[in-house]
Order: sequence, then structure tokens, then C-alpha cells
Amino acid sequence: MSKTLIVVTDSPFPSLDPAKEALARLDAEVVQAKSPSAEDILAVARDADGILVTYAKLTGDLLRQCKKLKVIGRFGLGVDNIDTATAKELGIVVTYVPDYCLHEVSDHAAALMLTLARKIPIANARVQSGHWEMPVVVPLRRFNTQTVGLIGFGGIPRNVAPKMQAFGFEVIANDPFLPKEVFEKANVESVSLDELYARADLISVHAPLLPATRGLVNDDAFAKMKDGVMIVNTARGPLIDEAALVRALDSGKVAAAGLDVVTTEPLPKDSPLLGRPNVVLTPHTGFYSVEALLELETKCAKDVASVLAGEKPVYPVKM
Repeated sequence: MSKTLIVVTDSPFPSLDPAKEALARLDAEVVQAKSPSAEDILAVARDADGILVTYAKLTGDLLRQCKKLKVIGRFGLGVDNIDTATAKELGIVVTYVPDYCLHEVSDHAAALMLTLARKIPIANARVQSGHWEMPVVVPLRRFNTQTVGLIGFGGIPRNVAPKMQAFGFEVIANDPFLPKEVFEKANVESVSLDELYARADLISVHAPLLPATRGLVNDDAFAKMKDGVMIVNTARGPLIDEAALVRALDSGKVAAAGLDVVTTEPLPKDSPLLGRPNVVLTPHTGFYSVEALLELETKCAKDVASVLAGEKPVYPVKM
């Protein structure tokens, strides 16, 4: 009897040993594709029982050619790189790990908001260029006079809220899919998106990327915001219309932006977001810590092992 075949399309991990350990009860053969291209994935995955994927695109056409595939495990939070409709049609279970980096991403979002609110990047740039002067950061406002608006109130923003409240910010949030009790428990006011735009001094984006949310923060949204608003995105790049953001930065409507994700990654070298002291860019590192990677790799592989052993996964994707 042939071994269970697990294909890893691409991996952010220094070693696949934790995943292999989690898969050990299957006596599985773990094979990594040469690259995340469809051709290289199919070269090793046509007879795979399971696939572990990070950023590679698993299209419907690719999935249809994997005749034995029973489960896909996503090393991450979202599944927008997987054709889940086709997976459902083919009876392929899709799993993910929605809770592995709650601390890291919420810390990153809070850190970006704090550094923008204190204008640290602008001050640092001036000092580094030989200018020791306070007027470059004028005006600054006390944190306890300002409001943070969270777009989405899932696990990550629910961890952001107390961190920003600890610094004195009022926190409001918009999430039409949650009951009021969730907000009340967090001492966060539930508001409409338009009200959030009108009241927030800092906005942090945490919505899932869906057809309905692509380009959610656009010209119309910026027009409803306060003059001088600051915005942070640690969720998915396409949630913000980048051309609209650039226009808002140019006009001064947006005073500063902190982006860990962008529409095209890596960021193009000619991006108009580059070279701006009021724009802080990090290369999609919000999820990372040594502990988070280990948790991610282990939980994802364990769920794939569970499915292939005929058990229910802990983190199935609802399709």
C-alpha cells in the first residue's frame, strides 16, 4: 500500500519538521514543490492526498487535476488564494488557522497606529537628515482625546481594542455580522461604517477580503472621514483602493498611513506610496513571531492529518 502523499506548495518556515511531526501518525510522504507555480505543483500533486499551501494559487483547474485530493490546509488566516467553490464541488475539505497570530497582528496594528499618532517616522526622518526640531511634529494630540475606529471586529481587532484602550483611546468598531453583546463585553461601541468614518481619528482595517469588501476604503470612504485621519491596514491589501489612498495623502485628507499589506506584493519599485515620510510600510510581517510560525505549522498539519484519518478538523473553512 502506497504512503499517504502530502504536498507542500510553498513554505515560510525555516523547517518542515514540525509539520512532519504532526503528520507522523499517517506515515506520510511529505514532498515540497520546486516552486509555487501551477506547473511545479502539479508535477508532484496529481496523486496527492493532501496539500499544504501558503501563498500559492490553487485554482479550480489545478484542483480538478489532483484526482485523489481530500484536504487542503492553508498555512494562514485567509483562503482567498484557494478556489473554495471548486474544492466544495469536488468534496475537498479546506482548513486554515484563524487564531495563530492574534497577538502578533494586533500588536503590529497597534504599533503602527501609535507610531503614526506620535509622528515618529516624520520626526526620525528629520533627525536623521540633521535637523533637531520640534515644529516638524506640531500638532500632536493626547491619546485620550482621540478615537480609534476598527473596520471588522473579529479575533484580531478584538485584541487590538484593549491595547489601544490601555493608552487612553476611545475605541469604536463596525462589524455587521456580530451581536451587540460582543462589543459590549469589549467596552467598544458598535457603529455604522459611515459613523466610524466620521468619528475616528485613526482607522485600522481588519475586514476579510471578499468580492464585497475589495476596494472597501475608496474615494467615497475617504470623503466621509475626518481631515487628517490616519489609517492602518494589516489585513489584506486590496481592501484599500491604493489610488484613492494616494489621492487622499496628496490632498492632506489622510495625514498618515501604516501598511503591512498592499495590493501587489512585493510593492512595485515605482509605487507612489514610496518615499513619503508619513507612510510606514512593512513587508507583510505582522503575522510573524517565532512562536506564531510554530503554532501555525503545527495546527495546520494536525488538521490535515485529522481529515486524512477520517476525523473532523478543528478549523474547517465554511464553504
